[in-house]
Amino acid sequence: MKSQSEVPASPVRRERSREIKRSAVISAARQARLLSRSQLTELTGLSPATLTPLVRELIAEGYLIARGADSSRAGRPRERLEFNPRAELVAAVALRPHQASCEIADSDGTVIAHDDVPLGPDIVATICDVVPRLAGAGRPELRGVAVAVPGVTADGEVRLAPSVGVVETRSIGDGIRARLGVSVVVDNDVNLMVAGEHAAGAGSDVSDLMLLHVTDGVGAGLMLDGRVRRGASSAAGEVGFMTLDRDAHTRDGVGAFEARWSESAVARKLADAGIERDGARPVTALVTAAAGDGPGAATAREYLDEVLVAWSRLIISCACVVDPGRVLLSGAAAELDDAATARLQELVDADVPAPVEIRRGALGDRAALHGAISSALTAAGLMAVPAI
Repeated sequence: MKSQSEVPASPVRRERSREIKRSAVISAARQARLLSRSQLTELTGLSPATLTPLVRELIAEGYLIARGADSSRAGRPRERLEFNPRAELVAAVALRPHQASCEIADSDGTVIAHDDVPLGPDIVATICDVVPRLAGAGRPELRGVAVAVPGVTADGEVRLAPSVGVVETRSIGDGIRARLGVSVVVDNDVNLMVAGEHAAGAGSDVSDLMLLHVTDGVGAGLMLDGRVRRGASSAAGEVGFMTLDRDAHTRDGVGAFEARWSESAVARKLADAGIERDGARPVTALVTAAAGDGPGAATAREYLDEVLVAWSRLIISCACVVDPGRVLLSGAAAELDDAATARLQELVDADVPAPVEIRRGALGDRAALHGAISSALTAAGLMAVPAI
């Protein structure tokens, strides 16, 4: 009778062991970026006999690049191996009314492809068509997808996003995962915007941050202690529903605050006041009119100050609870000029309990895609320190 140590390992166990060793080599190379075979042996604990076929395989698959011997070292030159960040890809998708913007990035977060496509009624089908096509047939492994949604999301489900046609709960995360076989993150677009600004924009030097995003609605993204905060029901930041005015109420899914102080509310006010926009976006047109001396300038200045007072009350209310330290203006709010931004800062400074710096966001419409790339890298295990 054979002893337990003499019983040969099953094919499944051998394959699993091989995958673990392969993953260890990729992980070590990803972190070191450029290393010798002997260094790879030290980092993984694998013998040269085990490493040789694995390294040969990973070079053939494009994970590792043989860079030749290092002649700068004394003694026998060592062959160097370089990790190829383009061997692992992630996709970021931002859903907008009638459109989906998609980017493919490598494991360094470098964007290597971008496309905008019409958003069809089947969101999952749209995403699962554009992502593989943009990554390219025969391209390296797609490891993750992150989707930015202008609405309420939780656990891969979109609960409400009427601007992209979702009016009842839809599990798009499971659908994408089933078709593409990768990790999938579905998150509110403003959450991903604040993550993007933190990763590569106007919030990269702080750990506590709030992003105020004004469009047809008003929302906020919160980053505290370096992590995006979503709340118990993933509804943190739905500041458009705050009732800062005594007679304000939520109606037909539109928040009390955003009903009066969103971009669409500004557009209606300009139309009622007879202030011409000449094709400009509402807040831009308001700022321009307020800075001029033509007909309606006085009315524009008075209304602009009303808007700034309302936005300052919202910022102060949030700052009293979460103490963000810095607030970034996004969407229509980022269209304020220097004078209007300074006025908003002045209004906030007058009543806020702790210092809050007001800045315009740096990434504009790309903030959500930046955040989605960061989120996809983290979910796929390609980012050493999670940013989200």
